[in-house]
Amino acid sequence: MDIFLRNIDKATVKRIDEIAKEQGRSRQEFLKSYLENMANFREQTEREVRLENMLHANTIMMERFAQSAETMNEILKEMMEEVNIDELKLN
Repeated sequence: MDIFLRNIDKATVKRIDEIAKEQGRSRQEFLKSYLENMANFREQTEREVRLENMLHANTIMMERFAQSAETMNEILKEMMEEVNIDELKLN
C-alpha cells in the first residue's frame, strides 16, 4: 500500500534525509521503518506492561515461597531438637 504526503516543511524533509543518510538508508526505507515502528509501538508497550506485571507477580510468589521455606526449616529444626532430646531421655 502506498502513502503520499504533501506540504511537508522543507527543513523537516532535509532533517529526515540527514537521519536516513546517517543510517545508510534511503528516505523511503527510513520513513517506512519509522511508520511501521510507530504503528506497532502501542502493542509493544502493552506487551512490556504485561511482562512487568508478570515479573512483579513472580517476585511476590518467590518471596512468599522463601518465607514458607524458612518457616519449614525452623519447624524441622525444632522437630530434630525434640527427637534428639527424646533420644537422650531413652539413653
